[in-house]
Order: sequence, then C-alpha cells, then structure tokens
Amino acid sequence: MDQEILKTHFTALERKIAVLINEHKRLKDEIRQLKTENHELRQLLQSREEQLEHFRNQAKIAKLVDNLRSEDGSASELKKKVDDYIREIDKCIAYLSR
Repeated sequence: MDQEILKTHFTALERKIAVLINEHKRLKDEIRQLKTENHELRQLLQSREEQLEHFRNQAKIAKLVDNLRSEDGSASELKKKVDDYIREIDKCIAYLSR
C-alpha cells in the first residue's frame, strides 16, 4: 500500500514539474518578446525625439526670419536664402534617413 501511495505522489509531482517547466518556457519566450518590443519602442522614441528637435529648430529659424522687417530689401533677400537653406537641409535629412 505504501508503494502505491508513493507512486501516486510521484506521478502527481511529475505532472507538477512538467507544468512548471512549460510555464517557465512560456515566460522566457514572453520576456524575450517584451525585450524586443522594448528595444523597438526605444528606437522609435529616439527617432521621434530627433524629429521633434528638428522641427523645433525649424520653428526657431522660421520665427527669426518672420521677425525680420520686410521693409528692408536685404531682409526679404535674407528670408528667401534662409528658406532655401531650410529646404536644402530638409532634403539632406530625408536622404540620410533612408
């Protein structure tokens, strides 16, 4: 009778170990997926922060250009040049982003 009880306990213990092993594998896979997702999201965040900084710089430049007095002929020429530079910089950034 004692051997039968031991056998039953041993079988139950084997089943519990198998369940724990499967759960461990599942959790390891989930951790791997979450780490990958975390890495991708950090890269996306960094990219968005760089874009935001670029737009802030563009806004600062545009504000400086808008503040120039349009009465002066050289100011409008300067404004055109700055706008051209901004467009050229945007093209370079787009090219480098590829």
